[in-house]
Amino acid sequence: MASDWLGSVVSINCGLTLGVYQGEVSSVDRASQTISLRDPYHNGIRCPLPEVTFSAMDIKEMKFLNIQNAVNKPGSGLGAATEATVGPAGHHCQTNRSAHPHVTSSSSHASTAPFTILRRAPTGSSNSRGAAQATSRKNCVRNGGPMRPKDDECFGDGTDEDLDTDFDFEGNLALFDKAAVFSKIDGTNSHSSRAQHHSTQAEQKPLSYRHDENILEGKPVIYRQITVPQHGGKEYCTDSGLVVPSVPYELHKRLLAAAERWGLSLERRLETIGVCSSQMALTLLGGPNRLTPKNDHQRPTVVLLCGPHIQGAQGISCGRHLTNHEVEVILFLPNFVKMQDSVTSEVNLYSRTSVKQVASIKDLPASPVDLVINCLDCHENPLLREQSWYQAAADWANQNRAPVLSIDPPVSEQHQTVEAKWILSLGLPLPFAERESKVYLCDIGIPKMVFQEVGIRYHSPFGCKFVIPLHPV
Repeated sequence: MASDWLGSVVSINCGLTLGVYQGEVSSVDRASQTISLRDPYHNGIRCPLPEVTFSAMDIKEMKFLNIQNAVNKPGSGLGAATEATVGPAGHHCQTNRSAHPHVTSSSSHASTAPFTILRRAPTGSSNSRGAAQATSRKNCVRNGGPMRPKDDECFGDGTDEDLDTDFDFEGNLALFDKAAVFSKIDGTNSHSSRAQHHSTQAEQKPLSYRHDENILEGKPVIYRQITVPQHGGKEYCTDSGLVVPSVPYELHKRLLAAAERWGLSLERRLETIGVCSSQMALTLLGGPNRLTPKNDHQRPTVVLLCGPHIQGAQGISCGRHLTNHEVEVILFLPNFVKMQDSVTSEVNLYSRTSVKQVASIKDLPASPVDLVINCLDCHENPLLREQSWYQAAADWANQNRAPVLSIDPPVSEQHQTVEAKWILSLGLPLPFAERESKVYLCDIGIPKMVFQEVGIRYHSPFGCKFVIPLHPV
């Protein structure tokens, strides 16, 4: 009985440790429960040993790849090959399949790879193969044997399609009508009329808007929104492109007088100018990068140079707001016998801040400070430049090498006594001479109808700010 399997090609699975062996059965010993393979292959690699013997305890699964007796039977060109699977428990399951008779002899085992049997049925035998598979599956279950692995059922048999047939590129290319496609692309022939029809439908179709598009049509932007009856001879523009014309000092004076008649008193104007100018000064000093609790040991120092007039009162109001923001302020104001009431009231309020106030240039710091605010000049009295205290203060400012901010300076054809880096104008700019100073404009709260009262068509150029830069046109 055991001699019937001699010469058969089997595949023995010995688990993960020993691996899979393939070879021809050379001997079977029922007494010792061993089986020997001639010219074995181990995991697809030819073994150096001519023969390997396995114990039944090591065998997990054994498959018969070719049974010698069945192959050697005489017959036609196609033979019936039987594949048998033996499990660990000794269960036996056989399936009969049509196979090509390309069986490798034992003499050629030494020079070839492990046996691979390709099973391919003739064309038109798909139904018979399906019936055979169903029958074999039932036989396996009926005999108590395990079912075949899914991979073997899926990939073990060949497909019915003839894979050797080449793809017909020329035949499929002939199905492509290039002339019709290019005529659609070029818009020739009937496509032009069709395009006109589609364009007419597109015009009748309502437009759809994106989430960032306006449904209402926007009006063109008018950049010249301020017109004045008396032009100062120079124009500026904002960062957004709005044109801001300059006005002569006489028109500017009439504008402030009209605003004062309607309730914008001098005290309210001084407070507004003090807030806006202090905000600009804080920005010039570094803003949040400089004025933080961690830099309390490096508080910025600002020197105020003020005269006995309204411009001096504006500077004192600015200094009072700067002290409230932890800025070290030094006020220079000479001892005058008589000063305007606005200056006196601002000095009294400034004295409650407990900051330094000096009347002599000798008391000002000799080292450079962070910022100098110049309020020495006056629109009404240009002769102040000839006084000694004015010239001494101007010389100190020019020698200190600190940047200078001038608040509401007058327009003069003469050379500027104190070279200012920034100029802050009020309401509307004056026609300043061409110099390196940068001009800024401050909103002092004059209503729109007050501008109309003096003949100015006004639209606010400030946007969301109270102080904006102006650029010469």
